[in-house]
Amino acid sequence: MNLNKLVLLGLTLTVMQQALAQRLELPQWQAPTVQSYVAEEVGRYPAAEAGQGAAADSQHFYAIVNTVIGKYEKNSGQLLARFLSPRGGPVRHLNSCYVDDEKLFCANSNFPEVPMASSIEVFSTGDMQHVQSYSFGVLEEGSLTWFDRLGEGWIAGFAHYDENGGLDYKDHSFASIIRYDNQWRRTGGWMLPESVIDRMQPHAASGGALGPDGLLYLTGHDRPEMYVLGAPAMGPKLVHIATIAIDLEGQAFAWDKSSTERIIYGISRPNREVRAFRLPAVTLPSHARTLPSLRLGL
Repeated sequence: MNLNKLVLLGLTLTVMQQALAQRLELPQWQAPTVQSYVAEEVGRYPAAEAGQGAAADSQHFYAIVNTVIGKYEKNSGQLLARFLSPRGGPVRHLNSCYVDDEKLFCANSNFPEVPMASSIEVFSTGDMQHVQSYSFGVLEEGSLTWFDRLGEGWIAGFAHYDENGGLDYKDHSFASIIRYDNQWRRTGGWMLPESVIDRMQPHAASGGALGPDGLLYLTGHDRPEMYVLGAPAMGPKLVHIATIAIDLEGQAFAWDKSSTERIIYGISRPNREVRAFRLPAVTLPSHARTLPSLRLGL
């Protein structure tokens, strides 16, 4: 079937769908209202490595930039140790990290090279030595920018770009969220809603993490905003629940899992600062679900 026939068929189907909707008196879908909140800053610290993201544990925060990670003492802001990898080495673009069980888990990619390839790199928080690597190799999903635990498995964000580091046949709208089991076998995934991905173009989510409330928190590349998303009750697209104004120019962040409060650490790349914020509690609407609540029951 040639292109003209395909276009004609598409127009015919659209007209038929519109006619059917009119006969059945179907209502027009209305996008739910997106809640608005403001994050409260609780600390800021100069850090030369604050170029890609930040992470934290009970006593320290970590500043990340491409091939370098700086470990700092929270109370004094003093630099304690660094991981350094040479330019052009096996670690190319460390993007986001989080701390768990005295280890720093980091997303790495070969950005801006194509084809896109990614890996997970693990470091000891004690001496900042590299201890483990897991390679995804080349993936059509895009470039790994963040990942987190989801139940007994994993959740990960993959980016596509309109410009440098992108593919001719996939633009920023192909960025997605993928679910995996504990052995990194794909079990599902979601699209991003237009109200979020349009704010991130020509890039995608630089940071992402599952919150203590079971919702997904994302940051883009340069806007001072954080997006809160829930799982849809129906369909393949995440639900945009809230936008939080936050004094960060996008980039990666991480929850301080040692805190009983809703504290995250991120960066101001222009100012080379790590900044800490307390996030407000977000109301879960009836049309969305928390991510860990999902169970396969087909």
